Amino acid sequence: MALKLFNTLSRSVREFTPLDPAGKKVGLYCCGPTVYDYAHIGNWRTFVFADLVRRALEFSGYEVQHVMNITDVEDKIIKRVREQKTTLPEFTGKFEAAFLDDLKALGCREPHQKPRATAHIAEIIALIEKLVARGVAYQAADGSVYFSIEKYRGCGCCYGQLLKLNLDEMRAGERVASDEYEKESVADFALWKAYGSEDGEVAWDSPWGKGRPGWHIECSAMSIKALGETFDLHLGGEDLKFPHHEDEIAQSEGATGKPFVKFWLHGAHLLVEGKKMSKSLGNFFTLRDLQAKGFTGREVRFLLLSSHYRETFNFTFDGLAGARTSLARIDECLAKLRELSGGGGGDANSGLLGAFQTALEEDLNISAAWAAVFEWVRETNKRIAENSLSRPDAAAALAGWEKVDSVLGIGVVTEAEVPAEISALAEARTTAKKAKDFKRADALRDDLKSQGWLIEDTAKGPKLKKH
Repeated sequence: MALKLFNTLSRSVREFTPLDPAGKKVGLYCCGPTVYDYAHIGNWRTFVFADLVRRALEFSGYEVQHVMNITDVEDKIIKRVREQKTTLPEFTGKFEAAFLDDLKALGCREPHQKPRATAHIAEIIALIEKLVARGVAYQAADGSVYFSIEKYRGCGCCYGQLLKLNLDEMRAGERVASDEYEKESVADFALWKAYGSEDGEVAWDSPWGKGRPGWHIECSAMSIKALGETFDLHLGGEDLKFPHHEDEIAQSEGATGKPFVKFWLHGAHLLVEGKKMSKSLGNFFTLRDLQAKGFTGREVRFLLLSSHYRETFNFTFDGLAGARTSLARIDECLAKLRELSGGGGGDANSGLLGAFQTALEEDLNISAAWAAVFEWVRETNKRIAENSLSRPDAAAALAGWEKVDSVLGIGVVTEAEVPAEISALAEARTTAKKAKDFKRADALRDDLKSQGWLIEDTAKGPKLKKH
């Protein structure tokens, strides 16, 4: 079988084949963070989805070049730099570092390249010059450079490849300087924005005068430099289809005359407790907010991977509690397997792998993939209870799980995930037991339980696990 994915360009599930003649190398670009604040869980659904796509491709034997841009200059950033009376690098550097920390906490593999917009001004200018030379971009009276939808369509090119746009019925905007314009408007959009006093020190010299790039052109310039004028996969949230991704296609193909991307993948929206996420509703959460409530990045990742990427997902705290319980089931099964295997290695058994791969190849059917995992957990626990699982069988089961987890990326619970105060309580209980102060030991056990931790006495010493 082969990996099949829903291509937004064709509006259908298609078998994925890379552009590489050898069929091995894959270029993958995902729109990254705009570093003006901490990423929220709606953003993280997209980035965890991108990590799943990369891991699935690698599981299928492809060599992936994963590129995720850092948008470090755009309207919102400049506004906050001005308000906070700081410099652009100081402001964006803080949030870029936080993003990478959160990416790691969620078990995401770091992209191979993380190009910043401010480091690609020369490439952006060169791309705009091509568009001007080809007659699909023009300089306005204020010095800004705009992409002309009319001239682009006049060349026989299609504007509206990712979604059907009724250009005759849509309200035509003559031109917009804003990076994010109204969805019902078709407008010439800014490629280069002429300098204004509100920009402060954020500006670069160009053939059209002092200014800065528009958001859409940044992604085209960075992706083309990293992956070439035509590449395999472009990912993002469905909210970016229009105008951002549609504008990326227009300006890229308008400049090169070549198809921009073969496969477009879009992740669906995320709701929180059934409602659109909003600070005014009090349901707006960053990963750090959830960690402050006692949840781990591993638990958040599990929940974000619990539904299909094209389905609108309802993020709930009950769901997070369920993720904790589900992970505990997996962890307990794996702990038994490790003990039974005695640390020995083995060849991966095909039972779990086969069902998991079949699910994965059907447009990343994560629900069916998890069903295969938990059926395996149930069957493995049954065999362990019946003493019908040999040491080599246990080693083979672990090897199979490791291959599956190379895609899921949930890893194993680590000491680092046990809070220091919980470890201290566990150590105090051990000390109390050694002193035969069983009343205190029982009280400490109850204290741990009330905080969501069970302590199990084993031959190798006490073990903590969440419940």
